[in-house]
Amino acid sequence: MGINVAYLADEVIEKGAEALLAEYARVRGVSIDGSIPIDDIIEKHLKLGMEFDDTHRLFGVSRSGNGLDPDVLGAIFFDQKLIVIDESLDPHTYPAKEGRYRYTAAHEVGHWQLHRTLFSKNPAQTSLLETSAPPSFICRTSQAKERIEIQADLYASCLLMPRGAIRKHWAQSFGTDKPLVFDAVRSQPFVNRPRSFGLRPISEILAELDPSPDYLFNKIAGDFARHFIVSTKAMRIRLERLGLLLACAPDQHTLPFGV
Repeated sequence: MGINVAYLADEVIEKGAEALLAEYARVRGVSIDGSIPIDDIIEKHLKLGMEFDDTHRLFGVSRSGNGLDPDVLGAIFFDQKLIVIDESLDPHTYPAKEGRYRYTAAHEVGHWQLHRTLFSKNPAQTSLLETSAPPSFICRTSQAKERIEIQADLYASCLLMPRGAIRKHWAQSFGTDKPLVFDAVRSQPFVNRPRSFGLRPISEILAELDPSPDYLFNKIAGDFARHFIVSTKAMRIRLERLGLLLACAPDQHTLPFGV
């Protein structure tokens, strides 16, 4: 849609997500640990409606690429307080898509929290059943590099994979809060190297590695992804952004925020 939004520092977006989680935990009287109850946050805390539909038919948008993959995964109607997610992500019908569904839902929460004040009230948005009533914002994978989408993506990442919960699970998994530095693991067996991961010694996993860190990093990210119910790809990006998975020892000036 080419919507211009102001720059927001990563720290500001992350603190906003943390504030929502803290408010939800306080109001609901629960602790935040493991998978985030995104449906409960949306429907019971933020009081937003959520529906599944064929977003391409509903909004008259063509599918992307091979014509099978959805370009539109979600949309939001700010005035109606309604989120619509493409039916291809319905976790009840497609359990394997649960991680992607949760991220899409959290992405729409990001738009709600960060961007709803940018949109003036649209009197035409009276009912989703009136197909002429446009959504406030349609999220397209083909527009993922626009600032407004990048901001919502970061918010979703921070909401579903909170820094504190990730670091806690990291310490429980490895017995240390230090990052895993691939170069150090490869060349210095006893420096900054966890002895085991899950039920397998790190030495066994390392024996299977190619020269790149991809295998080990995806292995770790996959385990964390199952714990937090997100995709392996999303989790790996989060772990790398938090400075917990590093290909080599970073320069002190390039450490991620909060490390």
